Amino acid sequence: MSTSPAPSVLFVCVHNAGRSQMAAAFLTHLGGTRVQVRSAGSAPASTVNPAVVEAMAEIGIDISAETPKVLTSEAVQASDLVITMGCGDACPYFPGKRYLDWQLEDPAGQGIAAVRPIRDEIEQRVRGLLAELGIEAAA
Repeated sequence: MSTSPAPSVLFVCVHNAGRSQMAAAFLTHLGGTRVQVRSAGSAPASTVNPAVVEAMAEIGIDISAETPKVLTSEAVQASDLVITMGCGDACPYFPGKRYLDWQLEDPAGQGIAAVRPIRDEIEQRVRGLLAELGIEAAA
């Protein structure tokens, strides 16, 4: 059993209402306590996208109680890995932090049928991330 602290991952998109919420939910669901998860947005919406909530509920992950959070420099500094999803120059950059940019379609304004493939792609990317971190995904 490793004594090193759990890696910390921050998912960032503009509104923190879709992609970053799904990614954080998948990482929490699949990584459990073996990884610390945060999500935030550079211009957070007032609520999580209802089609995103519905798409995640279809696969047994309830994010209905989640709320979009504002991106802070502190959240970036506290994270080992920052994964951006279309926030562009609005994401703060700190030397020494590891950044990844996941190019994903934005679910904003899309119906459930359009959100499902985005959800499924995010799940595959999160599973790949867990493998890269050496963390076995929960069943």
